[in-house]
Parts: sequence; structure tokens; C-alpha cells
Amino acid sequence: MKPRISVISVNYNGFAVTAAMIDSLRRHVTTPTEIIVVDNGSERDEAAILRERYPGIIAIRSAENLGFAGGNNLGIRAATGDCLLLLNNDTEVADDTLHHLCDTLDADPAIGAVCPKIRFHEPPQAIQFAGYTPLTRITLRNALIGFGEPDSGRFDTPHDTPYAHGAAMMVRREAIERAGMMPEEYFLYYEELDWSVRIREAGYRIAYDPRATVFHKESATTGRQSPLRSYYLTRNRLLFARRNRRGTARRLSVAYQLGVALPKSVLTSLLHNRTDLAAAVLRGARDFLRHKTGKE
Repeated sequence: MKPRISVISVNYNGFAVTAAMIDSLRRHVTTPTEIIVVDNGSERDEAAILRERYPGIIAIRSAENLGFAGGNNLGIRAATGDCLLLLNNDTEVADDTLHHLCDTLDADPAIGAVCPKIRFHEPPQAIQFAGYTPLTRITLRNALIGFGEPDSGRFDTPHDTPYAHGAAMMVRREAIERAGMMPEEYFLYYEELDWSVRIREAGYRIAYDPRATVFHKESATTGRQSPLRSYYLTRNRLLFARRNRRGTARRLSVAYQLGVALPKSVLTSLLHNRTDLAAAVLRGARDFLRHKTGKE
């Protein structure tokens, strides 16, 4: 039987959390589903270990770390379902609701991607995502709707959102064919926002469907406030501005990131005695400027 849903997840030295995700899917989801895990350059061949433990899954080994987008793109190429669910390996489901995301795509061909309600995995399991607000034109700041609030029913109304959340986003195959694959220039962070722009430019809307819920163990792989995270957030915010703003807006946005946001991040890190974070922020800006100079 052809799978209705292709779940695609990227693993990097995260066997335990990936196994917990697979266990939760097998325990709760009854919709015909194929599970595709891309082992993205882990120190050991975790794809082989996953295949041995879960014979029914597709586990793909990449010898090198291709980044979040590159890993997902490997999985997308292997997928056979029409509803492709990109699901972080540090997530779990607790009920059989993922089919609602397929129903949303079926009901409206103008919707190219749809996200579930995302709640934090740890108690009190507050909401992490119930949609996004738009990015501001220059500062590139926005907000997660419902962030940190209890799941009291207030965020149970479906609506459009300008961006999908990378932890759990279902995309129709036709939207990928029209918008292209997830952009790999970012490596980590901001790629799903850029991809959302491409999907909307291809003529689709992006939806939030609260009938489905996913629980997220945020930053289980990169760590909260890690130098890796600081580096890529700095670099990729600048890259997003360059790719998605034009003319004066682009120049002002890049100038704001370099002249305001970057010094503030460095100063905050130093005040908290985190020289490693400050150095990572500066490296992110430096590498963006080198990349920019090399291409233009």
C-alpha cells in the first residue's frame, strides 16, 4: 500500500531521541505512513542501527553532515507519499492526529504547506507554535503566536501563517515541485523561513491546523545558547536579508543586523561571561561578509 504520509526526519548523533520519535509514531499513528530517517554524518553509522531496530523504516546514511536542509532534501528525494511531513527527530506525538494535516491539504489545493500545533515536550507542555507573525521589513523580527502559553483552547482556530515551523511542517509534493527543494545555503536555521517565502511565491498559502499536535524537545541537538546556534543565527539572518529583501530594504536590513543587532548580541554575551558566544556571533557576521564579497 502506498503511504499516505512520508515522515522525513534528520538525525545527527541523536539515536535515543530519534528512536523515541519513531516509537511514538508507531504507537499512535494509524494512517499509512513511511518513516524516513537521514543519518546526517553522525560519528557512528546510526542509520544501520536504526534499520536493525526498526526493519520497516527507510534509514539513509550520509557520510557528511549536509545540514538541516540538505538532510531533509535527501529524505524528500526518497519519499513516495503525497503528504511529506518534515519532522524534527526531537519531537514526539501523543495521539493519532497527523491525518488532519493531510485533510487540510486535500481540502484546499491553494495550501502548499501546513503545520500542527507545537507544544513543548516538558511539563507544563506550554505552546511553542500556533503560527508566526510576519517578519518586520528591516529588523527581521517576528513572534511565535502562543509561545509559552497554556493549551487552553485559545489557539484552536485554524488560520494562515506566513511561515512554516521547521520542527513539524507538512508539504504537498506539488508545492515542492513548483517552489524547489529546501535551500541548502543556510545549513542550520532560517532555511524553513526562506523555503516558506519560496512556497508562497509559487502561489501557495501556508496554514496552521491545531487539530494535530506535536511535542518538541527544543534544541536537543544543538543546545540552547550554544556557539553553534549563535553562529548560524547571526550568519543566516544576514543571508535571509540578502536573499529576500530588495533595494533600500536590503541595505537597511543588513546595516541594522551589523550595526545594531550584532553589537547588542556581542555585548550581551560578554556581560554574561560567554566569550564563546560573542566569538561565534562575530564569526557568523564575518563569514557572511566573505560569502557576500565572493559572490557579488
